[in-house]
Amino acid sequence: MGIQERERKMYRPLRRAGLEAIPDAVPDGTMPFVFGYRPEDIVGRFSHPYETPRLVERLNEDWYDLAVSTGLFDHRREFLVLLPHGTRTHQAALREQNQHYGRRSAPEVWTRVRLLDRWDIMGRGAASAFLGMRAGHPGFGMMALDSSVYISCSTGEIGVDVVAVRHPARSENVLQYLEWYANWDYPRADKELQKRIAVWLAGRAPGTVSRSDR
Repeated sequence: MGIQERERKMYRPLRRAGLEAIPDAVPDGTMPFVFGYRPEDIVGRFSHPYETPRLVERLNEDWYDLAVSTGLFDHRREFLVLLPHGTRTHQAALREQNQHYGRRSAPEVWTRVRLLDRWDIMGRGAASAFLGMRAGHPGFGMMALDSSVYISCSTGEIGVDVVAVRHPARSENVLQYLEWYANWDYPRADKELQKRIAVWLAGRAPGTVSRSDR
């Protein structure tokens, strides 16, 4: 996909939501995927049912408070967000997940972004189809540039759930899941993702171990 097409189809809608994309600026050594965390890894969370009054406004307020309190932003309000390859939308990822019998669809790739002065992550961002299904129905993964915190947002049957995970690259639970996925012998496994995870695991800092390393 050309730069101009990606700008028109993805970066422009995200900019209207208040996220300025900074291409080709993901820090070296960033873990490619975060999943498998457990309650002991979670350092913050909130949930709102869909019938919550002023739902989008409440979601935005609580997301920003959680992002600030956990250190998602750097001093320029920059962080990482998972975005699709090409212009594949969040809706397409969910369809793929359903087709694969409930398996979590393969994640996208990290893109560095800057939060602008005027933003609407849970409204326009979710409606862009890259950070959710529609306004008030968001879905995304975000991480600090130094990988110190990961924030996941998902829509369930009755509402929106957001959790913050501290230092996912040090979590025994996350590392154990990544090791399992990297070696998962299943035809529908994302081979490219398995390769990226294996490379990252092999190069992670000495002394960072999971239960399976012991």
